[in-house]
Amino acid sequence: MQRRTFIKNAGLATAGITILNFPVFGKYAPSNKITVAVMGLNGRGTYLAESFSKLPNVEVAYLCDVEEGAIAKGMKAFANAERKPIVIKDIRELVTKKDFDALLIAAPDHWHTPAAILGVTHGKHVYVEKPCGHNPYEGELLVQAMNKYPKQFIQMGSQRRSFPTLIEAAKQVQEGIIGNAYFGRSWYNNNRKSIGIGKKIPVPPTLDFDLWQGPAPRKEYKDNLVHYNWHWHWHWGTAETCNNATHELDCCRWFLDVNYPTKVTSAGGRYAFKDDWETPDTQTASFEFGNGKGISWEGRSCNNYPTEGSGRGFIIYGDKGTLVNQGNDDYKILDYNNKLVKEVKSAGGGNGANTISANGDLDTFHFINFVEAIRGNTKITAPVTEGHKSVLLCHLANIAQRTGRTLHCDPLNGHILNDAGAMKLWRREYQKGWEPKI
Repeated sequence: MQRRTFIKNAGLATAGITILNFPVFGKYAPSNKITVAVMGLNGRGTYLAESFSKLPNVEVAYLCDVEEGAIAKGMKAFANAERKPIVIKDIRELVTKKDFDALLIAAPDHWHTPAAILGVTHGKHVYVEKPCGHNPYEGELLVQAMNKYPKQFIQMGSQRRSFPTLIEAAKQVQEGIIGNAYFGRSWYNNNRKSIGIGKKIPVPPTLDFDLWQGPAPRKEYKDNLVHYNWHWHWHWGTAETCNNATHELDCCRWFLDVNYPTKVTSAGGRYAFKDDWETPDTQTASFEFGNGKGISWEGRSCNNYPTEGSGRGFIIYGDKGTLVNQGNDDYKILDYNNKLVKEVKSAGGGNGANTISANGDLDTFHFINFVEAIRGNTKITAPVTEGHKSVLLCHLANIAQRTGRTLHCDPLNGHILNDAGAMKLWRREYQKGWEPKI
């Protein structure tokens, strides 16, 4: 199915309307229009801007970025739009504008929580891509913000939480279709290349590097950092775990109905190349929960040989059967003897290694959920109260990896027990004057 057709059909179907009875009053009247601003435009943000602009009665009013090339990408998506978005480079200025309802955040990871807090404290709903924080402390800050400002939604980009087929599958697993579901296995593979050894050079005149770094303590510019390679530096990024494991770990936690782990281990390293890449390109992490359940994740950033026939996915094991997902909204249920009981194939396509939209048009379900929640017609499917729990698994895996130690955690909040050295990685240092505050 073509992207434009899918988005229109998904949008109308989810909203409960058709082309023949499209209303001009009620929730789709001009007075009920949802107006959004988008922060971070080089890749995912431009996709968000374009996708939200195609939803019924949604308008993109502002674009925010600190690099001229990214801004040009964002504006190109609106070349034929009747009303062009206004560009504001500084997020601190943008959030003071009164004429938009929601802030969509697709900036680098170190900006996710500070920007989200700026949005919420200025009366905006927030859609923040994963991870919802650069570190565990930031995830807790967002949960506090959501509790302090209950009229503002904070939705994390855990898109699978809005896929109708996976909602159905999770319900079936929790109702016992595979018996006692006790273990989730997840994976992600890619063929990322070496980022080389960067050279310290003057900041390009097209980039406001001071604003790009924002809350992060200042470091010198290198020629292999912007746009994407910041992911692999601990100072700004959060490794492949928070970059991609978030999705499948979230599904495993959701399907198994577990919250905080009691034990976390990790093994791996930067194996494929010798370069500036600091985070692991190969990692296996395991999580135990204090109720006889566990989850594992395997990531291979630089070797895309498929696992279980796909580049990403998850499996839920039970004492009476198994559920298998191969990365999109698909799933298979097999009985104890591995006989196929049910199969649902993916409707929207997608490419698990795509850095812009791994699930293709299926993400539209999540976007619709967000705007319909703002209109008061539904509940958000991935509130940051849940997103934080899943992202925390990724952070704990990273902390276990960086310290080389097994982490024992409090099952009530995920805090690391009896390891002051590991807890030092629970939060980061901030550039003076840039500390996120609720």
